[in-house]
Amino acid sequence: MISRAERTPLSEWWWTVDKPLLFAVITLMLSGIVLSLAASPGVADRLGLDLFHFVNRQVMFLVPAAAIMFGVSLLNPRGIRRMALIVFCIFWPAMILALFIGPEIKGAHRWLQVGPVGLQPSEFVKPGFVILAAWLFSEGARRDDVPGHLMAIMLFGMTIGVLVLQPDFGQTMLIGIVWGALFFLAGLRWVWMGGLAGVGVAGIFVAYELVPHVRDRIVKFLDPEAGENFQSERAFESFVSGGWFGKGPGEGTVKRILPDAHTDFIFAVTGEEFGIFFCLIIVGLFAFVVLRGLWHASQQDDPFRRLAIAGLTMLFGLQSAINMAVNVQLMPAKGMTLPFVSYGGSSLISLAIGMGALIALTRRRPRAKLEAGANPLPVGQFA
Repeated sequence: MISRAERTPLSEWWWTVDKPLLFAVITLMLSGIVLSLAASPGVADRLGLDLFHFVNRQVMFLVPAAAIMFGVSLLNPRGIRRMALIVFCIFWPAMILALFIGPEIKGAHRWLQVGPVGLQPSEFVKPGFVILAAWLFSEGARRDDVPGHLMAIMLFGMTIGVLVLQPDFGQTMLIGIVWGALFFLAGLRWVWMGGLAGVGVAGIFVAYELVPHVRDRIVKFLDPEAGENFQSERAFESFVSGGWFGKGPGEGTVKRILPDAHTDFIFAVTGEEFGIFFCLIIVGLFAFVVLRGLWHASQQDDPFRRLAIAGLTMLFGLQSAINMAVNVQLMPAKGMTLPFVSYGGSSLISLAIGMGALIALTRRRPRAKLEAGANPLPVGQFA
């Protein structure tokens, strides 16, 4: 056990961290390994790989992800901002680079091949973008001499501009919603909020008219008779097949025919093999993290911490909700992973950065030393 009398970085971290939030995130990370064992062997077999290829890689990425999450959670708010700036400055240019030298996968240029590992820079940009946007909005509200709101608008334009060119409309929508919510929390008036919503709707209409695969997905979602929507239809059937308590581990059949059973549709495999009841437990874990994060945001006096916590929580919650909604045919397919559960190295590391920052910002800290990043007061003494 770690004593309260100890004054080491580890002991202070342990006694100031939100343990229920931390344990919920760890549970999701471990659930990802178990569910990968259920969902990925069929995909690996179809691709001619070792049956546990994706499971082994999931564990391989999970170990550094856990280390990164812990390391980031040790930072103070100033360190979080610096980390976000470094991450954004590295991976935003990498997004541009992917447009020119990245392989084309399903009609998009979103990846860079780094040796044997595929890297998706946009995944890493997301947490950096949210933290920087929160910083700019908070500075704009606090200081009249800093055009924080204008800089946040420029940051948003830089980010979604590249995403649209890739194209990646799922990530564009996710980042756009989170950014708009942060702008609203920073004091944007309702009339301007309505204007931003109108711009978003117009963007969806333009994508529908100009991008064939976006139009195809929307048409198939609104009118299933208009064409085959294989993955979404099989995913929905898996929940019906599994019932409340599932067929049992390894007994599912959907994973044998779903190309993305280990990534976008792992929630469907969970429903068939472990049942709707277990799916509700997973939903409950995601809901707990979101509600806990929003509660922490509501308790903050510091504008940056309030906005950053809210933004990171919304980013995590919306991505989870979108993935699960696609699995039960409440939304058109988006190609978005289920946080910490779906297979994907870039996604795991990115989520570790974001959740590490969330854990760091929700730690109990002495108010007088919050921004200075100086040596903290003894454990248990808070201003």
